[in-house]
Amino acid sequence: MSKQFDVVVIGGGPGGYIAAIRAAQLGFNVACIDEWKNANGGPALGGTCTNVGCIPSKALLQSSEHFDHASHHFAEHGIEVKGLGLDVAKMLGRKDTVVKQNNDGIVYLFKKNKVTFFHGRGSFAATRDGLYDIQVTGAAEETISGKHIIVATGSSARALPGTPFDEENILSNDGALRIGAVPKKLGLIGSGVIGLEMGSVWRRLGAEVTVLEGLPTFLGAVDQQIAKEAKKAFDKQGLKIALGVKVGEVKNGKKGVSVAYTDAKGEAQTLEVDKLIISIGRVANTQGLNPEAVGLKLDERGAVVVDDECKASLPNVWAIGDVVRGPMLAHKAEEEGVAVAERIAGQHGHVNFNTIPWVIYTNPEIAWVGQTEEQLKAAGRAYKAGTFPFMANGRARALGDTTGMVKMLADATTDEILGVHIVGPMASELIAECVVAMEFRASSEDIARICHAHPSLSEATKEAALAVDKRTLNF
Repeated sequence: MSKQFDVVVIGGGPGGYIAAIRAAQLGFNVACIDEWKNANGGPALGGTCTNVGCIPSKALLQSSEHFDHASHHFAEHGIEVKGLGLDVAKMLGRKDTVVKQNNDGIVYLFKKNKVTFFHGRGSFAATRDGLYDIQVTGAAEETISGKHIIVATGSSARALPGTPFDEENILSNDGALRIGAVPKKLGLIGSGVIGLEMGSVWRRLGAEVTVLEGLPTFLGAVDQQIAKEAKKAFDKQGLKIALGVKVGEVKNGKKGVSVAYTDAKGEAQTLEVDKLIISIGRVANTQGLNPEAVGLKLDERGAVVVDDECKASLPNVWAIGDVVRGPMLAHKAEEEGVAVAERIAGQHGHVNFNTIPWVIYTNPEIAWVGQTEEQLKAAGRAYKAGTFPFMANGRARALGDTTGMVKMLADATTDEILGVHIVGPMASELIAECVVAMEFRASSEDIARICHAHPSLSEATKEAALAVDKRTLNF
């Protein structure tokens, strides 16, 4: 007889492991299945985010930022550096240590919360007596059963048609995190979040980086005033960004990669690089899930079809994170994981898509929440806008990083905050205040009236709120 659980979670990424822990906290007998392996073949919980995404990329971004500061910015602080060197292997080793710490942390959390872990691939096998049989394929094959199933299998990098990843020359996010030496020339197809972050890492370390983007605008999902400010900064840093291109044949050879493309003027061009990162989005990871065995419905993109509460097409089957509709963000998956566990318990889980923050960890950082100015215009909504530049912020001057601004958008009549957009230092942290404000339907006046510590970067948020009413104090 198979082991039986109240809740079985397939996938141990940010959505899956959080769902499992929350369900266990609510008193359910919970199992989580995940097949990710570390270098020794052991479990590596945390999914794409922990293993080849959010966590390792931030580790490399931090290391490369230190190198960039030592190379170009320490002198202005009166700090002299002689004989500066770069040990890429050690840098990658530190990144791997950070990843392992996160992997091990999740293993500890499972033990603490009494979540039963199965190391292998989970797939649907059958339904019987109100339960779902889940086949676990791994070192030891077995079948377990669960009353509620949460699918949290994440997403995979989308490859260019006819150009598979070899993770040596043509790289997904996985290979981009394992480049063993600084390439002389690095190419990027797509100015997606992962691509820009990895491009930033290797540019700081000395690579000549060229980005080929098919869209005519840079960062089309970002408020365009903010995107233009970011592009100015990237141009100044030497990041080459070509917009409106049409990529043709990609040739992968022993000496590197050749990309034929047509530029925005319609002229044929060729980009020769040592390494090429493809960053053109991600696809739902349902391969091997065997949805046919139970009749689970997928959409035309291969994602699990769910309603607003993450309920799938079958009773007691749920799906969360990258494998369903909505933004492919780790924190969105976490929120859905908590919400589903609470819904299973008869509670009212809450996920507000309009207050999910977005962050690009480049330098300058880019972060936003809510609607852009372009979206408000398209919707015909009357609004007021206020901006404040970091060049007028005392803390930013002291940091030596005055690039960018905070921009706040509020309803013209009610003053409710509709969106906040930041490009500049620590934007990833500054956006949190704005998320809280929007979740409580605050007005720009509320932010303007709150006392912010001086000197701090957060004063730029207060000043942007003041600017909505055209009464900034420091600009």
